[in-house]
Amino acid sequence: MNEQTLAAPAAARPSRLSRWWARADIRLTALVVVLIGLCVVGYATRPDAFLTEANISTVLRLAAAIGVVSVGMTFVISAGGIDLSVGSIVALCSVWMTTWATQSYGVVVMVLCALLVGTGCGLVNGLLVAYGRVVPFIATLAMMASARGLAERISGRQTQVVDDRAFGAVFQADLLGVPVLIWIFAAVFIGGWILLNRTTFGRRTLAVGGNAEAARLAGIDVRRHTALVYALAGFCCAIAAIMVVARTTSGASTNGLYYELDAIAAVVIGGTLLTGGRGSMTGTLLGVLIFTTLSNVFTLNNLETDIQNIAKGAIIVLAVLLQARTRRRTPVH
Repeated sequence: MNEQTLAAPAAARPSRLSRWWARADIRLTALVVVLIGLCVVGYATRPDAFLTEANISTVLRLAAAIGVVSVGMTFVISAGGIDLSVGSIVALCSVWMTTWATQSYGVVVMVLCALLVGTGCGLVNGLLVAYGRVVPFIATLAMMASARGLAERISGRQTQVVDDRAFGAVFQADLLGVPVLIWIFAAVFIGGWILLNRTTFGRRTLAVGGNAEAARLAGIDVRRHTALVYALAGFCCAIAAIMVVARTTSGASTNGLYYELDAIAAVVIGGTLLTGGRGSMTGTLLGVLIFTTLSNVFTLNNLETDIQNIAKGAIIVLAVLLQARTRRRTPVH
């Protein structure tokens, strides 16, 4: 055996960089590059304001509520559904928990009221889709109109100010120098990641979204699981409503406006398939941060909202094209 024969396997052995690239998720890598690019643009255009502690805290607090909604949306879309009512549920929860009657019982009742209303609305969506066999688009569209209308009815289209000082003391405080709202967002994201990737519930969610009939034959109660997924989305909306009320110190029927569009966009560009069967909680987080950072860059530079919306649309299209061109199946995160 000569030296050339011995050298051949070594030469054919892939390098450490090529092995890393083979394992890398191109989609998530691209999202990280986009996020870094937006940060570079933000710092280049407003070096005096973008990387300040106050601005970073603002970005994260704005991302917190829509991020929590997006966690719930990730489960719904992974299960092969869609939820157009999340923004209206946020509004209804915020209004119901800030009525004078509810506030008079204290912060615990306010929080419980929001959680019950949000979970209840999500469960109604799930029952209509799973047991009523209503198309998810129609069922959640009906809830979107009904929840927003009920919020307007309860509030009389007036903004309801939070008078309970204990509520502000709890949810507007800082913990270890970080706002409580950011801690809540982190806890919901970590919980959602574990639930999707490390539990039977998550595996069943992906199975139902991938092939509902095959999941049924495998012993999964598809209808019950679908109802639970929508209830989970409603629960996330309730948490988001609490965060919105804490940030704005008020409840209004206009809260959560367009949240459904932002959540669906963040989930889709994050890599969750609209047809179901694959979900990426890490991708959803990156999608939320990309859109929030983009809005912040535009706000700091006093640019028009219409230009911002055009940029958002371009990012969504590029992300979907990248997803379509990625032929190999990427790992779930």
